[in-house]
Amino acid sequence: MKHNLVQSIVEQSVMLTSEADWDKLIQQVHNSKFVLLGEASHGTSEFYTARVEITKKLIQEKRFTFVAVEGDWPACQAINRYVKGYDLVTKSAKDVLKSFDRWPTWMWANEEMIDLIEWMKEYNESGQNQTKVGFYGIDIYSLWESMDEVIRYLKQIDSTDLEAARQAFTCFEPFNRNNEEYAVSAGIFSEDCIEEVAKLLTTIQRKKEKYPHHEELNLNLQVNALVAYNAENYYRTMVVHDDRSWNIRDMHMVDALNEIMDFYGSEGKAIVWEHNTHVGDASATDMKDSGMINVGQVIREQNPTEDVFITGFGTYRGTVIAAEEWGMDFEIKTVPPAMKGSWEEAMHLSGAYDKLLIFTDENRQLFQGRIGHRAIGVVYRPEYEQYGNYVPSVMSDRYDAFIYIDETQALHPLVQEKAPVL
Repeated sequence: MKHNLVQSIVEQSVMLTSEADWDKLIQQVHNSKFVLLGEASHGTSEFYTARVEITKKLIQEKRFTFVAVEGDWPACQAINRYVKGYDLVTKSAKDVLKSFDRWPTWMWANEEMIDLIEWMKEYNESGQNQTKVGFYGIDIYSLWESMDEVIRYLKQIDSTDLEAARQAFTCFEPFNRNNEEYAVSAGIFSEDCIEEVAKLLTTIQRKKEKYPHHEELNLNLQVNALVAYNAENYYRTMVVHDDRSWNIRDMHMVDALNEIMDFYGSEGKAIVWEHNTHVGDASATDMKDSGMINVGQVIREQNPTEDVFITGFGTYRGTVIAAEEWGMDFEIKTVPPAMKGSWEEAMHLSGAYDKLLIFTDENRQLFQGRIGHRAIGVVYRPEYEQYGNYVPSVMSDRYDAFIYIDETQALHPLVQEKAPVL
């Protein structure tokens, strides 16, 4: 580890000791319209609780109008309806989080999310801001659920466009709501539903302004149709071109984010919660070498520099919620000390305490070296992390700020599956 990097972190970072320290970060946001908050894993409690406090401050002090997360649109709509008062039946955030029933449920159905959801509901009810703050999922995986929602909404308003939706749904029916089955059929045997979902999306986009605005019906139709169209493309592509499917997914998240921004108009200001691999600018990593892009990169390219602020997160050691394989029950896994020569080790060597590092025009040149930066997914095997969990990154180009928590604890899922400490 080069001494000058550690020393630069010591000199440029500030210790985090209380929630009041988030003010330093909020001040740096200035008048940005997009604040992207990352995470080094989908199963770390402190990443969630920190984002909750930062999000509250952004809404209260900077008048941000919605939170967009790496989650499914239909499930997140349950939260949106709850916090905006459209849902008159559900009594608590804990109940509304039962909407998250697709693996990995722990990403959003966890104890840490309850605080934010209840706070947003109370904030909206207080009338502090004329525009009620929303909560949306911008991921791509809800192909079948989004098709269901399109049909349900079109039935509700007795639309003539219902036939186009039914034709699209009929095309998908033989695959029994199985994403893998459709992916193989479409990607290898060219038995796909491209024409049907394209027709559906075109029909809904053409009539975008004519659909009812009541309880965001028009936005729901638009984004659910967009999910169906892009998810079909994603699953059809992933079997043959996995790196290309990554780009389809992240471009979908950008498209969905922009649809929500358009819905809010000139008042639109987005707080985005996603993994570091999605929000940290891919052009500053080795992802660029593979032709991969991500949300952070594209949002930066689409907007003036001053409109986008990206914050990454990381830890040196601790515990995390993750699974041994895709679809398996979660476990509480031990996160070992960061690999020698990594960014996380440098942060630790600069002082074994929580800290905030803000990259500015004056200090960015101090952090221009490419260095391994740890990323933990929903599938995680600590014993093999040195072979694939570190993304070579130019940190001061990838982010505008970095939040480091020296030792972290596992997230607290609402559904307590078997979770032995390994």
